Amino acid sequence: MNIKHINTLGELKESGYQPKSIKEEIRTNLIKKLQNKEETFTGIIGYEDSVIPDVERALLSKHNILFLGLRGQAKTRMARQMTDLLDEYIPIISGSEINDDPLNPISRYAKELIFEKGDDTPIEWVHRSQRYGEKLATPDVSVADLIGDVDPIKAANLRLSFADERVIHYGIIPKSNRSIFVINELPDLQARIQVALFNILEEGDVQIRGFKLRLPLDILFVFTANPEDYTNRGSIVTPLKDRIQSQILTHYPKSLENALAITEQEADVAEEQKEKISVSDLVKRLIEQVAFEARGSEFVDKKSGVSARLTISAFENAISTAERRAIINNEKQTQVWINDLVGIIPSITGKIELVYEGEQEGPYQVAMNLLDKAIRSQFVHYFPNPDTLKRRAGRKGETPEVVDNPYRSIINWFDKGNHINLVFSTTDREKINQL
Repeated sequence: MNIKHINTLGELKESGYQPKSIKEEIRTNLIKKLQNKEETFTGIIGYEDSVIPDVERALLSKHNILFLGLRGQAKTRMARQMTDLLDEYIPIISGSEINDDPLNPISRYAKELIFEKGDDTPIEWVHRSQRYGEKLATPDVSVADLIGDVDPIKAANLRLSFADERVIHYGIIPKSNRSIFVINELPDLQARIQVALFNILEEGDVQIRGFKLRLPLDILFVFTANPEDYTNRGSIVTPLKDRIQSQILTHYPKSLENALAITEQEADVAEEQKEKISVSDLVKRLIEQVAFEARGSEFVDKKSGVSARLTISAFENAISTAERRAIINNEKQTQVWINDLVGIIPSITGKIELVYEGEQEGPYQVAMNLLDKAIRSQFVHYFPNPDTLKRRAGRKGETPEVVDNPYRSIINWFDKGNHINLVFSTTDREKINQL
């Protein structure tokens, strides 16, 4: 269909255009992608066998969706990528506030325009990128914001009675007709506002200020929520939850490899940093291990979660720490050393919620402990496990001298009173010479 040559309702009819609902549109395009073995959600790592199949099933079923999961689990990102499953362009009545379908108009404006101009009614084409609406639920959001209200200024300017539906100012939901509409942090929405969504989800229509007005809106609703919100700030009222057909549980990366891939994909590292600073696989794994240790720590609130943003921010800070040191020491090339990881502490303290015991310990100390545990966990993947050597040395009939301990010479060196101090700001050459 050549949209450049279709500018009126008559031309649209001649083209053979057939209207379809947004859910049918998404279903059709998703089926094509699955048949062609195309990727449905790009850049979403670790969800290939869990969340993505659940989302695909929900979309094939033409369901509204609730993403339930802790922060930093790509809930909103997945919702935004659903626009890729829409048709590239759709026609609307020119000037319509609510994206009226030319062959199935629902607003008074569109109906009157078609009645007046017939097949000469002008139409315009809307790209799929414009068919996405998003609202962050906050306690101050009102029914007027979401659905609409009477506009006294419009009534005065047009000299219309408040009984005339032309005085209605549509909210963000009607303006998202024939679009994907996302409400983030749904439990933060007041219960009375959630109740106002019942009719839209069940019947697809809205009621505004007592007007006998039925707008059968065509919207795919996607909601996101953090399970902790149910007890912390608010809750999703049961009848609303009942009307959301598919609830999909998200999760953090289950493997270190997935976590590494996410950080590498998302970290904002300048080209000059990439050229100047090398980061070993060990350092990358240590940074990811910090998040895994935090998720299992008794000092960190597990209900709040530890976002993937922690490791992304930490990776960026680690590189900047090495870059700062290189600039000060006039080094053209450097690498991230383990003692540079002290620079990621601000990324850790800013991204974790502590329980009471953690608050007593202090954010800085908790962050240092997590870093220590991460180093301990990764150490055994590169070197012999000291704990195993200790257990062997403790067996009957085996003295410590009998056990082949690769660390014996290092231990003896320190036993003689020797020490080493790798100063944070020293050059790479000085560090190597000291070691």
